[in-house]
Amino acid sequence: MELIKQNSQNQIIKSILIIFFGSLILTISAKIKIPFYPVPMTMQTFVVLFLGMCFGYKIGLATIGLYLIEGIVGFPVFANSPEKGVGWIYFTGPTMGYLLGFLSACFFASFIKIDDSYFYIFMKLVLSVSTIYILGITWLGIIIGWDKPLIELGVIPFLAAEITKISLLTILAKKLLKFRKII
Repeated sequence: MELIKQNSQNQIIKSILIIFFGSLILTISAKIKIPFYPVPMTMQTFVVLFLGMCFGYKIGLATIGLYLIEGIVGFPVFANSPEKGVGWIYFTGPTMGYLLGFLSACFFASFIKIDDSYFYIFMKLVLSVSTIYILGITWLGIIIGWDKPLIELGVIPFLAAEITKISLLTILAKKLLKFRKII
């Protein structure tokens, strides 16, 4: 009985550490901008999908939830903070839909299995990341108006970068999915 209790405590500590470090990695991925055409690319969506795929939806959602809470309370964790603001004001700005989409993308990415074909992995990642853009342009429409070219503003500039990240994750998926067995 004591061994079971010890294993349970170790599991909780391991999960908390993964959540904390995952939030830190997500913050770092938001800050590093890779030159890409037509807009610089961050690795945030890569990390969001990675978290769901490797650690499952419980740890993935907890990690992204922590990241969002950190940003809402004023830590400069988001991509353009502190330059363009921090806290609730920044969070409720034009990128809020995308940030909330991180939760759905992570959730859907958690359904990728090691025995899925590379085609299915790729398609599941496309579906996952699509939820970020669906929520993102929905919120963008609310903020700037539905009469604006929302797809041209909020999706098209990022497509090449997303396909690159999804392709890389697809190639690495079988190796990365082995992390699920560790936790």
